[in-house]
Amino acid sequence: MTPSGDDLQFDWRRGGAAAGALVATLILLAMVVLVAMSNGARDAALEGERHAYDVTVLTRAVDASTARAEAALGRFVLDEDERGSGNIYYSQWRLAGQQIRQLEQLVRNDPQQLERVRELQTLYNQRSEEFALAARATVAKQGQGGTGYFYQSAKAETDRAKHGRGLAAKLTEIGRAERELLRQRMHATQFFSARADRLTDYLSWLGIVVGIGAIFLGLISVQAIRQFAFAKKQAESEAERAEGLEEAVADRTRELLEANLALKAEAEERQAAEAQLRQVQKMEAVGQLTGGIAHDFNNMLAVVVGGIDLARRRLNGPRREVLNHLNNAMEGATRAAALTRRLLSFARSEPLLPERVDSSELVAGMSDLLDRTLGERIHIEVGLAPDAWPTYVDPHQLENAIVNLAVNARDAMEGEGAMRITTSNVTLAANEVGDVRPGEYVRISVTDTGCGMTPEVMERAFEPFFTTKPVGKGTGLGLSQIFGFAHQSGGEVGIESQMGKGTTVSIYLPRTDAEDRVRLHPAMQRMDNEAVVPGARILVVEDDPRVRSSTIEALQDLDYDPVACGSGAEAIALFESATFDLVISDVIMPEMTGPELIKHLKQDHEDFAVLFVTGYVGEGETGDLVGYELLRKPFTVGALANAVAVALSRRPTEPRRSGGAAAAG
Repeated sequence: MTPSGDDLQFDWRRGGAAAGALVATLILLAMVVLVAMSNGARDAALEGERHAYDVTVLTRAVDASTARAEAALGRFVLDEDERGSGNIYYSQWRLAGQQIRQLEQLVRNDPQQLERVRELQTLYNQRSEEFALAARATVAKQGQGGTGYFYQSAKAETDRAKHGRGLAAKLTEIGRAERELLRQRMHATQFFSARADRLTDYLSWLGIVVGIGAIFLGLISVQAIRQFAFAKKQAESEAERAEGLEEAVADRTRELLEANLALKAEAEERQAAEAQLRQVQKMEAVGQLTGGIAHDFNNMLAVVVGGIDLARRRLNGPRREVLNHLNNAMEGATRAAALTRRLLSFARSEPLLPERVDSSELVAGMSDLLDRTLGERIHIEVGLAPDAWPTYVDPHQLENAIVNLAVNARDAMEGEGAMRITTSNVTLAANEVGDVRPGEYVRISVTDTGCGMTPEVMERAFEPFFTTKPVGKGTGLGLSQIFGFAHQSGGEVGIESQMGKGTTVSIYLPRTDAEDRVRLHPAMQRMDNEAVVPGARILVVEDDPRVRSSTIEALQDLDYDPVACGSGAEAIALFESATFDLVISDVIMPEMTGPELIKHLKQDHEDFAVLFVTGYVGEGETGDLVGYELLRKPFTVGALANAVAVALSRRPTEPRRSGGAAAAG
């Protein structure tokens, strides 16, 4: 039996309907899958946004914690309140460390961010060491040591911030990178949301088509309608979820804005506190310094003015009485010059000229100088290590430090007793003596048998202007100068004392491998007879007419042939018409400095010696003074004679004698 035409048409329609339903079903399933994938991608992007927000909030929290810790440390070094500002500093700084570790956990899946956070941890540890120096110095109550370390750490952080290597710069870099990731993820969220919306629209149109086809497809269409209803319900659920996420994002954005406003307010408060701290510290330092300088300088000027006035009144009187008053005036002026030099050294405004120094050789060479300084009633014992390591320090400053320690020891023994000076090699651990770093050091110790120090005096021994000597006997800058010199040379100073038994003060200087030769103090150099050349032609370049006149008269008394001028231009003009054996030049002069003048003259003339004279040398001139003799103002005729002899002994060629000198010879 063959099928009829109606049956064939029915079968074709049924087959076409089934095929259409199958195709529609496949299309519907495909669109559902695409919608699910789009929603999954959108969820992942939203999760990335939340992660980026968490990282950003945590970086701001770290910045806030470090800022609060720094402000608390600033207050701590001022009020030294360990239970108040000290505890705030320690708690806030530890909180910042914990937050950095939490930040590391958050970005562990991002290699680049993880590397930045580890660099941040390194900067945090470095900053911790700088803060620890100020905190320890404050806890130890070493005068204003905590404040100095605090300002050094602030300056170091400012220098690092200028080059983008500071703690705040690294936090900014992490936040910037996270914001860039947030921007990318938000873009991805928008893209997938738009694609999901388009697929939803397509799915709606397909539902309409399936709904219309349901009239013709019967049971097949019913199934299609059910699938459409399910898909529509799922799409509505996803839309509601998207709306909820949008509200959550809006809430988080509002919280971040409030946190940002709070951080700005706290930053303004911190800046105000720092400004107040700087003003208080500045006024305190100025008051202490000016008071000490005024007291000591007025005492010394009283001696100078009184001695000169009495000598002037008694010019026609006994010669011995006039000389006594002049000697008193000279002693006061010498003490004033020494105070100026100690102030420069204490403030580290007087730069060091370091060289390789054999400590045992230097101490041995100072025996005559110490004998003359301390007197015959002080018995000096010297114990020098034959294999003492070399150090790289300024030999003149080291000699001054040893002389200061010896004078302090003499005063502690009231001018009579036994003193011992020793050198030895020691290996120190970190902070074994003060804030010393671990390594090998040369120890130079001065021991006396005097009255000793109480713990209270030892605690304040290195404070400027602190002294236990009677009024007029000390300035209180000796140990402060030694402390500054040792730290500037990379070393440390230690004190051991017992009441009634004596005191030992030790200078620890780091070992060096430098091969430069040491230059001894001119007072300890032995002058050959050939070094003193009567009649040598000397050009004196000095802008102060009174200093220039006194220098010329002193050189004439020493049987030299001096010529004077007041500027570098005049000196260059004189060199074009005459030759000189020695140029004595001031360092600081208007228009052209002394080093600039010598550099210009050396371009055309090599056969003359150089002696620089100055009352102050700034950091910028030290490199130009290397290799030349340096005489510091004020100076005596004897010091000038010795410095000129030393300079002439280094002249490249034989000196030229003037006609007058040759005739006299």
